Parts: sequence; C-alpha cells; structure tokens
Amino acid sequence: MRGGGMKLRDTPSASPALWRALPCPAAELRLDLVLPSGQTFRWRESSPGSWTGVLGDTVWTLRQERDRLWYTVYGGEAGADTDRLLREFFQLDVGLRELYRAWGAADPLFREAAKDFPGVRVLRQDPVECLLSFICTSNNHISRITAMIERLCRAFGRHLCHLDAQPFHAFPSLAALAGDDAEARLRALGFGYRAKFVSGTARAITEGLGVEGLHQLRTVPYAEARRVLCTLPGVGTKVADCVCLMALDKAEAVPVDTHVWRIARQRYGMELGGRSITPRAHQEIGDFFRGLWGPRAGWAQAVLFCADLHKGREPAVSQDRDKES
Repeated sequence: MRGGGMKLRDTPSASPALWRALPCPAAELRLDLVLPSGQTFRWRESSPGSWTGVLGDTVWTLRQERDRLWYTVYGGEAGADTDRLLREFFQLDVGLRELYRAWGAADPLFREAAKDFPGVRVLRQDPVECLLSFICTSNNHISRITAMIERLCRAFGRHLCHLDAQPFHAFPSLAALAGDDAEARLRALGFGYRAKFVSGTARAITEGLGVEGLHQLRTVPYAEARRVLCTLPGVGTKVADCVCLMALDKAEAVPVDTHVWRIARQRYGMELGGRSITPRAHQEIGDFFRGLWGPRAGWAQAVLFCADLHKGREPAVSQDRDKES
C-alpha cells in the first residue's frame, strides 16, 4: 500500500470482489451521524453515503446499504481480521436499540431528543490517537480540528497511499511528536498554544507511562484512569473524559463541554451557577447523568451531543478551556 496511487472505490456494485459486509441495521449504526460528529477527525464523506478514512494504519471506505455495513480496504486483504477491527472500532457487540429503549424509558427528554437520531454509538479508538487529537479540541470546532489533525498526520505520519491523488497518512508515532523540534513545527502548522501540549504529552508518555501503560488504563477503574490522564500536559477533566469514553472503555464517562453544560442547565434544570464549566459542575453533571442513564451514560450523552450538533447549535466540540489552555 505504501506510496502507491489507487482509485477510490465508491460503492460495492462497482467492484464487488473487493468489498465485504457486516450485518448492521441503521438503528445500530448511522455512519453519517457518528463519523462527522466530533468523536474522530480522520473520516470524510468521499462520495454521497461513502466514508473514507484511516483505521489501524489502513485506509478504508465504508458504506451502509440494506442493513449491511460494507467496507473495502486499500492495499491489503479484507477478511476475518478486518471484520474484527471494524466490529471493535464501532463496538458492534453492544446492542444499541435496547440501550435507546432503556434510556428513553428512564428519561422522556432523551426519548424526545433521540427519536430523529438513531444509530449513534461511541467509537473505541486507539488511545494515543484519541488523546492527542482531543488535546487539539479545546476552544475549537470540528472543521478546524479535522484540518489540524490532517496537517499533523501529513507532517509527522507515515505515508500510506494516494487515492485519486489525495494522500493518506498514518497517525504519527509518539516518537515523532516527542522530538526536539516538534513543538516549533506544530506551531508553524497553526496549532498555537496546543503545540506545547501535543509535544509535551507525547514526551511525557514516552518517558513515563509508555504506550503499553496508556493501553493498560482500559483495565483500571474510571476514576483512576481519569486521574492519570489529568497529570499529562494540556489534559483537563473534559479531555480526560473524552479519552476515557472513546478509547479506554469507560462507558460511564460523561465529557462536559458547552453543549452538555447547556443541556444540563436548560433542559434538565440543573442549578450550576456561573457561566463557566468548573470542576465541581463537571462532576455534578456527570453524576446526575450517570444516575439518570446508568452505566453507559457516556453513550447516551453522545446521542444528545450529536442531536445538538445536527440541530445547528454551535458547530463546536469545545468552547471551554478547562486546564487545556
């Protein structure tokens, strides 16, 4: 795959031998709601209904048709291993329809907000990519974050292939981002104050926790994982909760940004005081929703966050600065 130029594949009908499918009704997954809604920043709608991006150092195109999740990979073989990677990425073993029913039964406000947004599920991402990407989200919005991550990958990541003259790169290694010149290069790429946090966290993990230690946070309690993450440069409570939820298997983590803070105040009547998201407010909101929605409260929050985005209320992932600034 490396270095080669290939043609983008839009639909299974064009080259059926190169595509595989997993059973997946729209009520269990909606690519158009999940991939562009601020969980991940590496996917784009390459043609109507088709999404192309990088997962596991491989370039994929995904498409949903007739209760099937179709996919093709470029430069490699699709088979049982790629099926498993895709199932793990979308956590397809988690039955979403049953969760929606349970959340709706417990919370009429959820039921009303979610009725037009089925199939919103939480991704299970690589912890390094998720952590470094979310450091870039503070006081930022989705389109700008996506462009920043693309520049990051082109500058520091390994080239994977070209599709219709568009280059695709792997997410950078920690070693690449921990180099002596990394912060200056990131500033030149427009990362601003986030440059020192991206390079500083890459260095802190390399010299301390290690990649394996970061992955091992999947096995520790949520509070401990969040505590460890918050010791890293540029990682406050919101970023830590995003990583806990989307990379470290902490389904109870409820990231609180301006969307969720406003939802808690305006729709659920929480008395939070002030106009900023304090650590106390963050904890109170998380505890409230965990009590309401149960052990997968972070998944329910993702549905409301997506609904808020698609109803035209601020295209931002975060407007709080938390510790990240």
